[in-house]
Amino acid sequence: MSNTVLIIEDTESIRKDVSEIIKNLPNIKRILEAGNGIDGFRMLLENQVDLILCDLVMPGMDGFKFLSLKESRSDLSDIPVIILTSQTETKDKIKGLEHGASDYVTKPFDEGELTARVRVQLKIKNLQDELRASNARLAEISVTDPLTHVFNRRYLFEILEKEFDRALRYKSSLSFVMVDIDFFKRVNDRFGHQVGDQVLVDVANLVREELRKPDVLGRYGGEEFGVILPETDLKGAWVVAERYRTRVAEYRFGTAHSPIRTTISLGVAAVPDSKVRTVDELVKEADDSLYQAKNLGRNRTQLSSGSESPAVSVP
Repeated sequence: MSNTVLIIEDTESIRKDVSEIIKNLPNIKRILEAGNGIDGFRMLLENQVDLILCDLVMPGMDGFKFLSLKESRSDLSDIPVIILTSQTETKDKIKGLEHGASDYVTKPFDEGELTARVRVQLKIKNLQDELRASNARLAEISVTDPLTHVFNRRYLFEILEKEFDRALRYKSSLSFVMVDIDFFKRVNDRFGHQVGDQVLVDVANLVREELRKPDVLGRYGGEEFGVILPETDLKGAWVVAERYRTRVAEYRFGTAHSPIRTTISLGVAAVPDSKVRTVDELVKEADDSLYQAKNLGRNRTQLSSGSESPAVSVP
């Protein structure tokens, strides 16, 4: 890994000595220098820094104030700090560690000790960064459908539960749209499952491109997707769903040499609705509407409660 080290020290000769000692350490890409805490904090905000070496006694903003300011920022608090202090400043060493420093080095520096402490803190920082990245990837995997990379069914329903509770609490509108690829089995049977998988991915991408900022798309299962539309009533959801339907109907799947045409059917349900008191009932209304859309010829959007949806012809 390539690391950036920030040295904050008001004595230029000491800054240069520290820089000279550590500049050839493996994986140090860049060394930044600041002559006081104010300039040091500005550099910290403007650059991706992996380790800070900071003097405690400086004019203006001293090392303690710098540490307190850094620790107040959650995006900066994980950056390790090695404080630079004299042999006689025992209380300052303790105070610096209490203010968030990770380690200290005493002046005058022993070159071997300084490089060893820098190596250790960079190693710890890099391991922590790798762990955070791994945890973030695991968290993403746990809520994502591996094929289409939209949310999986479990997480889709977690969000739907929260949005449903919020809609009931604030008496606002919430719609749920069920999306099903028409005659998907024929695609698999005729062109193979690899092509079928690509159709699933393409449909997910087409719908995702039409999402508004608060909308949520997830794979419900098989060739079905679910879309959560917060602050959207039944009529508004029909307009949104029609955009999905039209986009898919106009798209050519497969390749230029062997294009595949397919369509989707959609069922829409919304709250408030006197028949819908739970999330399961909302999903059932949308699913029943989807079933009606298929029975009425597919490639159409059907509203719940028997509401009329304009019929459309299959391309």
